[in-house]
Amino acid sequence: METELDCLGDICPLPILKLQNSGNLQNSGDSIKLITDHSCTVESVRSYCKLNHLIILDVFEPINGVWEIIIQKP
Repeated sequence: METELDCLGDICPLPILKLQNSGNLQNSGDSIKLITDHSCTVESVRSYCKLNHLIILDVFEPINGVWEIIIQKP
């Protein structure tokens, strides 16, 4: 089940804290779409996922300056 986590306007480390507290990555296969407008958040999320054994399925920029990061629990 994929849920959305709106982090538009949030600066680091708030998107990481929201991701940690979301509780949406409990079971294998669960995914979340984190939406951000800060490029530094993309790198922070990559590091967080690596440390927490989460998979980044996709990172894309649907409109200029807004990124969507799809994260999944293996």
